[in-house]
Amino acid sequence: MAQAKNKTVETTDSVVEFLDSVVDETKRKDSLRLVEIIKTETGFEPRMWGASIIGFGSYHYRYESGREGEAPLVGFSPRKNELALYLAHNFDGREELLRKFGKHKGGKACIYVKKLTDIDEGILRQMITASVSWTRKKYPAS
Repeated sequence: MAQAKNKTVETTDSVVEFLDSVVDETKRKDSLRLVEIIKTETGFEPRMWGASIIGFGSYHYRYESGREGEAPLVGFSPRKNELALYLAHNFDGREELLRKFGKHKGGKACIYVKKLTDIDEGILRQMITASVSWTRKKYPAS
């Protein structure tokens, strides 16, 4: 049986053009700020993944099921109602940092925030660093 093709793959689409298309001014400005923050913390340039995710760096994953592919080390997406932050779901200290993070909602792999003024930027930076470190240990470059 053929493995399903991953929907979210790195593209050559322009991050700037995508962010220019974000209608909500606050979300667009917050997205530009997130690009600065994540680029500074990871050292990676932003790249589009799929139609709406801005990712930084990448890693190759392989699950026990045999499914494998590439994913951004860290990413975010300016959604209609919030910003979705894509960080590792179980990096060291995640729950403690989230308690100090500010106003957010959490899913397994995503953390949702309405606007950056609702959160602590220093905690965000710590979470990005911890997430990248955890992901690199779990999925070392082959």
